[in-house]
Amino acid sequence: MEILGIIPARFASTRFPGKPLIIINGMSMIQRVYTQASKSKSLYKVIVATDDRRIYDHVKAFGGQVIMTSPTHLTGTDRCKEVLKLSKETCDMLINIQGDEPFIDPEQIDRVASCFYSKGVSIATLAKKITNLDDVFNKNIVKVVFNKSSDALYFSRSPIPFTRNFEEKDWLNNTNYYKHIGIYGFTKYALNEVTRAEPSMLEKAESLEQLRWIENGSRIRVAITDKESVSIDAPEDLEKVKHLV
Repeated sequence: MEILGIIPARFASTRFPGKPLIIINGMSMIQRVYTQASKSKSLYKVIVATDDRRIYDHVKAFGGQVIMTSPTHLTGTDRCKEVLKLSKETCDMLINIQGDEPFIDPEQIDRVASCFYSKGVSIATLAKKITNLDDVFNKNIVKVVFNKSSDALYFSRSPIPFTRNFEEKDWLNNTNYYKHIGIYGFTKYALNEVTRAEPSMLEKAESLEQLRWIENGSRIRVAITDKESVSIDAPEDLEKVKHLV
C-alpha cells in the first residue's frame, strides 16, 4: 500500500499572512512540517502543495519536493486533488497534512495511515481525548463524536455531546470529549468524491468542510492519539511552541 503525504501551504492567510515562511528557532514552519512528515514510516513521499512562488522557491532551496497549484482553491483538500492530477503519482492513498503544525508527531500520521488496513475505510482522521474543561467550551477547538465502529457522527465547534444531567463544570468528569486533529487520509476515489460535492448546509453553518462529506454519505474513520497537536493560526500562537523548540 503506497501512501503519499501532501502538505497544502498558502501564503495569503487572513490572520497570519506568510506563516509557512515564518522562522521558528532557525527553521521555517513549512520546513519543520516537511521534516516531521518525512519521518513517518507510512509515507513513501512528501510533497508541498502551494500557490505562492516564495514558498515554492523556499521548499526547493531546502531540498523538499513541491508543486505549484492554483490560487483559486478554497480548501487544502482541493489543492491535494490538483497535486494528484499534476504529479501523476500512482499512490493508493494520500494523507493531507496541515502546514501550520510545525511539531506534528510522525506517529500521528502513521495512526491515520493504519486506518486503511481496515476493510472499507476510505477516509480517516485523528482525535485526542480532551482533559481540560476549558477546551470543551473553546469554540476554536473542533470536537468530534463517533460510533462504536469509530466512524464520525458529527464535528462541531460547540461542546458535543451535551451532558444534560450535570452542571457544565462536571461535564468532563461524566462524559468523554474528543478534540479533532485536522489531518485527513483519503483513498484516491474518496478524494475525487468529496471534492466533487458542493458546499453543504452543515458545512456552511460550522465552517467545517468534513461535514459536507458526512452530509453526502461518506464515512470518516477516527483514530485516537494521545499526542497533543499545536497549530499556528495567528502570531500570538508562536508562544505555544516556544517550549517545543
